[in-house]
Amino acid sequence: MIGYQASHEQFSPSQLLRYVQLAEAAGFTSVNSSDHFFPWSRAQGQSGFAFSWLGAALATTTLSFTSVCAPGQRYHPAIVAQAVATLAELFPGRYDVALGSGEALNERITGAPWPPKAERNVRLGECAAIIRALLQGKEVTHHGTVTVEGARLYTVPAAQPRLFAAALSPETAGIVAAWADGLITVRQEYSRMRAVLDAFRSNGGDGKPACVKVDLSYAATDAAALQGAWEQWRNNIFSGTVLGELSTVAQFDALGDLVQPEEVKEKVLVSSSLEEHADAIASLKELGFERIILHNVNREQERFIEDFAAKVLPQFNARMR
Repeated sequence: MIGYQASHEQFSPSQLLRYVQLAEAAGFTSVNSSDHFFPWSRAQGQSGFAFSWLGAALATTTLSFTSVCAPGQRYHPAIVAQAVATLAELFPGRYDVALGSGEALNERITGAPWPPKAERNVRLGECAAIIRALLQGKEVTHHGTVTVEGARLYTVPAAQPRLFAAALSPETAGIVAAWADGLITVRQEYSRMRAVLDAFRSNGGDGKPACVKVDLSYAATDAAALQGAWEQWRNNIFSGTVLGELSTVAQFDALGDLVQPEEVKEKVLVSSSLEEHADAIASLKELGFERIILHNVNREQERFIEDFAAKVLPQFNARMR
């Protein structure tokens, strides 16, 4: 299953709606939506509200959707459960949520202290249990890293949406495997991705679906692809520890100013070759990922969708049969 990444940090909600409609017509089979309060850089320049947009996107396509959400600080888990339940009731079997521990960039707006990673993982597990219980129609009272008093949803979906876990490291993958219905991670060094998969599968995730988001930059030339990636995504190439702890757009921009274009290639698949992109996708399937989400990090979304529809998606599907 090849998915399209809807990047709310880079495009307005109306632009993204058009792009996912184009992606569906092109042969993409799913969409993964980001969920940010701030963009990663001023150059990206957008931050639409994902849950509002998802209603429009689901209503105007037939694709399946996931969105990445960090419950526990910016979002109370009961509110996440209500939002997820509403989308799942409206569009049965087409929407799942991926829960993650979040980044300071988005969560600090509440004014609450930003917890260390270990505490955030505990909070994530508690929030996942709360959300699952609410989606099942149970009444929930919980006192822990989050507090819930007598919450119950009166609109619950007939078909339960899946609760995926977002994990970048083997350590986190091993922790979330017990409660998650599936895994979503990002493309990185193959040894690292294999370690993430192994940790997930050996700690309770065996047999559960695994998804990977691929940051790529495709354009007419290699130079244009590299320039587009550097302009839009250089702030995102740092480790998960850095990405999780910086708290302002200005801090990300200051750090990104130190990044040279060639360094972007370490984290983004930069190429004008459709065959090279197809080879990379096939190798991820062989590694064990059932769903591969393609994120063209530059602004040329229409070229990306059209060219991949013509050359990459059919080639990939033929290889995977």
